[in-house]
Amino acid sequence: MAIESVVVRQRVEDLDAAVPFYERLTGSTASRFAFAGVTLASVGPFLLFSGPDEAVRRVAGVAATLAVGDLDAAVEDAVAGGAEVVAPSAPTPNGHRAVLRHPHGGVYEYVGP
Repeated sequence: MAIESVVVRQRVEDLDAAVPFYERLTGSTASRFAFAGVTLASVGPFLLFSGPDEAVRRVAGVAATLAVGDLDAAVEDAVAGGAEVVAPSAPTPNGHRAVLRHPHGGVYEYVGP
């Protein structure tokens, strides 16, 4: 398994106010979408999110998003190494995702084809 990139998650109170700062910082244009009651913006290596506390807790409980070239293989490798599947692979607005708890406690979202 190879992790191709890591996306840093950041909760913001006002997504519309935060996006321009991160666009300037990264030189990237935000891609906005909604998922599970949360409004999100992907800007370079940052995933900004905002929404009601209950919905945001589900997103904020994940330390980072790890992009992989083969999601099924990455999940299989992680589980073989002691990770626990918290949420199995499922389609999302941006591909497929699975959430795993690593053997040392960290919870990570894996995304890929």
